[in-house]
Amino acid sequence: MLEDSMDTERTTKSIPELIAKKRDGGELTDAEIEFSISRILDGAMQDCQIGALLMAIWQQGMTTKETKILTQAMVASGETLQWPSTWQQVVVDKHSTGGVGDKVSLPLVPALVACGCKVPMISGRGLSHTGGTLDKLEAIPGFRTDLNREQILHILNYVGGCIMGQTTQLVPADRITYAIRNVTSTVDSIPLITASILSKKLSEGLSALVLDVKYGKAAFCKTLKIAQELAEMMVRTGAHLGLKIVAVLSQMDHPIGLCIGNALEVMETLECLHGEGPEDLNDLVVTLGGLLLHNVGKAGSAKEGSEIIQKSLKNGSALACFEAMLEAQGVMPDVAHRLCQQKDFPGTLGQAPAHTDILADAAGQPWIRVFHSQAKLTDEQMSATHASVTIASSKVQTSKRITHIIRPEDLNLDEA
Repeated sequence: MLEDSMDTERTTKSIPELIAKKRDGGELTDAEIEFSISRILDGAMQDCQIGALLMAIWQQGMTTKETKILTQAMVASGETLQWPSTWQQVVVDKHSTGGVGDKVSLPLVPALVACGCKVPMISGRGLSHTGGTLDKLEAIPGFRTDLNREQILHILNYVGGCIMGQTTQLVPADRITYAIRNVTSTVDSIPLITASILSKKLSEGLSALVLDVKYGKAAFCKTLKIAQELAEMMVRTGAHLGLKIVAVLSQMDHPIGLCIGNALEVMETLECLHGEGPEDLNDLVVTLGGLLLHNVGKAGSAKEGSEIIQKSLKNGSALACFEAMLEAQGVMPDVAHRLCQQKDFPGTLGQAPAHTDILADAAGQPWIRVFHSQAKLTDEQMSATHASVTIASSKVQTSKRITHIIRPEDLNLDEA
């Protein structure tokens, strides 16, 4: 008991010292970072101390080495998914920093599966003004996102891919720190973002990862400069951790595709999987998929990889994988078939009982159709809708949203 008491006393003394060291611009050692994560997990570090440490990191930043060790410590805080040795080079995933209408993951996962990859995608829910991938998929009746390790392995073995929520066993340190980041205004710290994203992805046992870092008025990163700093930090850290990683920077001044809203975005996903749909959505899917296929050796170049992904969208193989994934994650076979093969969107996803058309001009055709549950939009809702239309009125006509691609070989990996 005396020894335990002495350990506790030493712990409470060392935590303030670590906070002060980072506050004053010092570089934390590997042992200090690992100690901090262990104390967060066992409850020895109080919430106020965690918040103070996070704020010190937000103010002073972290070197690439510090960020790498923080990421590793967070991965080690929980379980890591393990795969058969035959999958070692083909387990891949994608992460996006999010944006309005961003449904890219929904067609990308089955397209990658159709091309021979295994995709255990851990996704999230809506954050701020952006919809979450899990929310969109749960618009499909019966779709389950709460999978355990055995179910994940079974689905990957028989289907090839799944989209799920973060389990309680994976990266528990991230759940604790993220909740405190959210209430201490430290969410936008580049090293903390990097460690949070990469720790979750590394816990999946990945071979390769592609990052879609968005910038613009409707994105988390408002400027190209901030997006580039974040992408470079994630690519540099991921490469140091042995991950085959590449990032794209894509414009997010306007919604992706033509549909916004969970059920509507599922509908647009199905259009893409039928080889149709908006050009900008298709371009993001084939470009991100092509980069991954090249990184795991399934294509001789990113361009060839994009062509392979495009073929899977055109020939129906990606659609078949999406239907199989729906059934494996709880959707009744007849519902999955009607949705995927018969395009029975109102019958499977439901439809709001009323809609309002926003006209392009006094004599024009409907430009935007707003679906709503009440009989008529209120004046306030109409005003908000017109404001949104005004913001979107300069919508870029080009399908090419991706402006930069960042690979490890483009960076100085030793840079602090």
